[in-house]
Amino acid sequence: MSGATVAEFIGYWEAEGQAYVRRGDYEWMASLVPGKRVLEIGCGVGFATQALAGRSLAVLSIDSLAECLETTRPRVAGNDVTLLLADISKLTDEQRAVIDAFAPDTVVCWLMGAPAEVTGATPSDAGKAVIAYREKIHRVVAELAASLPTVQFLHFVDRTVIPWQAKDIGRDTLVGYHNGKTLAELPFAGERRNALYRKLEENTAEMARMKTHPSLKGAVPTLASLLAERKN
Repeated sequence: MSGATVAEFIGYWEAEGQAYVRRGDYEWMASLVPGKRVLEIGCGVGFATQALAGRSLAVLSIDSLAECLETTRPRVAGNDVTLLLADISKLTDEQRAVIDAFAPDTVVCWLMGAPAEVTGATPSDAGKAVIAYREKIHRVVAELAASLPTVQFLHFVDRTVIPWQAKDIGRDTLVGYHNGKTLAELPFAGERRNALYRKLEENTAEMARMKTHPSLKGAVPTLASLLAERKN
């Protein structure tokens, strides 16, 4: 788990996020984003938002935790970034009006997570609560993107563990999963050419714990990226 409370969640991502920054992972994710106006779902502690702003993109970043927004704010000061406190599954008319007025080209949802007090995760549930939370939020994000006529692209990035030699098969699995679940009956589709993996360091804390599962021996921690496009 990435923290039971909000304070622990922020502390975890301050440390973990610094490792991502050093490796250039956030810059890699941001380099895959098309368009000029990006709606970011979940700013975390701001490293991803900072990477998007560093590419001279206009960013509207939404988070349901005020603590995350306040941690992000100094990292993006002086950039074209707007921070909005909102729960995307329960947007008010005023919050929705802000999003509509921003008119994003692309919606990004990277490394989706939340404190255990939000997801209901426990050390003994083998990550099931986090997976269920992620699937729920991904679907809500996709439905929001579909309702915004200016949005042409939807970008998901999450951590996983795969046998690196089987990454090409993994790309097909990633596309099939999102097309069949996250994007089902919505005007977006992912294609194999836009499904990418990037290796993470072996000592990434949560990934190292995941690899202790017998079925994951020989696998490597990765970032899994899928860019979906609006269908004509």
